[in-house]
Amino acid sequence: MSVEGEVVGALNGPGLVALVGVTHTDDLDVAQRMARKIYDLRIFDGDNGEVSARDVSLPILVVSQFTLYADTKKGRRPTWDAAAPRAVAEPLIDALIAELRAEGATVSTGVFGADMQVSLVNDGPITIILEL
Repeated sequence: MSVEGEVVGALNGPGLVALVGVTHTDDLDVAQRMARKIYDLRIFDGDNGEVSARDVSLPILVVSQFTLYADTKKGRRPTWDAAAPRAVAEPLIDALIAELRAEGATVSTGVFGADMQVSLVNDGPITIILEL
């Protein structure tokens, strides 16, 4: 992931890319529970079945992504009214990252609110929407 041509966050091998959106009703408890859910989600093949990123020490790249809350019901121009404003969202993204790290995850991040260029190889492919 880069901002203005400079790499700001990367995974050097397998791991999780977590695109994280925050809405108005989210709070610190939601951020912390979501971090644990991301880290403990059993979606990787292991020797004895499916394992989590925690089980096999996979790193996580967290990307703040307000556009996940796009509303496209009316017209051709999306609105993002459901996305929390920066003053609410940024501390909750930071709390999610802090909780992941407290749980033992290696975490890379982007730059909140920046125009980021994100590239990834979706192995599988598998994309999951997690909600609490």
